[in-house]
Amino acid sequence: MPNNRVKINVNDEEGNKITISFEGKITRNKVLQVLDFVEILGGVQTANENRTVDSLSKFDKIQNIIERKFPVGWFSSQEVMVAYEDAFDEPVGLSTVSTYLSRLVEKNILARSGSVTERRYKMKRIIASNEERRIQP
Repeated sequence: MPNNRVKINVNDEEGNKITISFEGKITRNKVLQVLDFVEILGGVQTANENRTVDSLSKFDKIQNIIERKFPVGWFSSQEVMVAYEDAFDEPVGLSTVSTYLSRLVEKNILARSGSVTERRYKMKRIIASNEERRIQP
């Protein structure tokens, strides 16, 4: 089985170019570690970072949770609900989460798989060179 390769190019605000290359067995945890490292370097910013948490709508908060907690790999609406309640210390209904996840699928931000009772979602975009590129799951 051939080795998998991931290469991430990031340009920070100061114009520095950072290249991270990873080859071998790539797991969700390893990709999250690399993304955490890139975020520490200041190379990844989401659209919601400029607004305070109090001013975000529930939809924006759910999208923020997905971008931060589930940037790679499949997740369920239940997992998003738990992450939302942990992060914002406020309840959110599972039906609300499911509705917003469906809207993100319609906007082509998330991919959806599985039956109604076993529905899973996955981000359809990656960050590379400070540009968003669409990828198919």
